[in-house]
Amino acid sequence: MESLVQLLIDWGYWGLFFAAVLAGSLLPFCSEAVLVVLLRLGLDPVGCVAAATAGNTLGGMTCYWIGMLGRPEWIARLGVSETRLERARRFLAGRGALMGFFAFLPGIGGAIAVVLGLMRSNPWLTAAAMCTGKALRYVAIAAGAEGIASLIA
Repeated sequence: MESLVQLLIDWGYWGLFFAAVLAGSLLPFCSEAVLVVLLRLGLDPVGCVAAATAGNTLGGMTCYWIGMLGRPEWIARLGVSETRLERARRFLAGRGALMGFFAFLPGIGGAIAVVLGLMRSNPWLTAAAMCTGKALRYVAIAAGAEGIASLIA
C-alpha cells in the first residue's frame, strides 16, 4: 500500500486524482494523505483541491451508476452490507438527489451514492450536490493542513 501511495504522490495532481477516484468508489483508500503530502511538497492548493474533488466525485458517481445498474444482492457482493444500505435508505427517505452532498461522509458515503442510484435520483443534480460536498471537505482538509504546517514552521 505504501508503494502505491508513493507512486500516486510521484504523479502529482494526476496521482491525487486517481487516489481520489479510488477513495470515492467502494474501494477503501485515503486520498487525504496524498493531498496533505502534495501540499507539503509545495503543489498549488487550488490545483490539489480541484484534482481531488474531480476524482472523488467521479469515484462517487461510479457508486451511483452501480446503484442504477444493480440490484441490492449485487451491491452486497461489492462490500456494501445490507445494514449500511438500509441506514442509507432511512437517511435518504423523502429526500432527493441533493442528499448526494453527504456522499463525502466516511463509511456511509458510498452507500448513499449507491442508494441514490437505486432510487434513480437525477444524475446531474446528484453529481452537483456530491461535487459540492466533496469540494468543501477537501477545502477543509487543505486549510487544516496548511494551518497546521504554518504552526509547525
